[in-house]
Amino acid sequence: MSLRLGDIAPNFKAKTTQGNIDFYEYLGDSWGVLFSHPADYTPVCTTELGRTALLKDEFAKRNVKVLALSVDPLDKHQGWINDINETQSCEVNFPIIADEDKTVANLYGMIHPNASETFTVRSLFIIGPDKKVKLTITYPASTGRNFFEVLRVIDSLQLTAQYSVATPANWQEGEDVIVVPAIKTEDIPAKFPKGHKVIKPYLRTTPQPNK
Repeated sequence: MSLRLGDIAPNFKAKTTQGNIDFYEYLGDSWGVLFSHPADYTPVCTTELGRTALLKDEFAKRNVKVLALSVDPLDKHQGWINDINETQSCEVNFPIIADEDKTVANLYGMIHPNASETFTVRSLFIIGPDKKVKLTITYPASTGRNFFEVLRVIDSLQLTAQYSVATPANWQEGEDVIVVPAIKTEDIPAKFPKGHKVIKPYLRTTPQPNK
């Protein structure tokens, strides 16, 4: 059965390009992004890992640790990293898991047999400090991910974990947010002193509370 939102993300031990890791120990108290790739030395994957490396500071300031995975062996990963650094003008600075026996891929449901019986699809999991799955996204092998969207979702998840708010469509950091329905309108001023708007009884907005 595939992982669902709110499930505990399975722990695992794995060989990576930065040594052997225990997943939970690697994450510690951080948020995590675990994402898979169909294979090494493939064009879309090369751009994705390069983009992730270039966003190192953005992930770090959100207290997020990143791990990539494919079912290719470690020596192949190491050679591919050289190509990624060269072609994407970056330095890959996060672990890439060598999941040759597909242990992690199977734990996380990363192989979709109708797409490919042998390679992982582009699965991405955001995992909270409580080790629960907060978001899953799956792309086909032919479509590269939007990592700015991944950062946007992390901003929303971290905000909504701390405050009784939700984020509207196309929300970006710094924009107004939605007060959750569980809060009565008369209680909003005490919880959100920056002010609020009542658009409909069920649709109330307030400035982002941590800005």
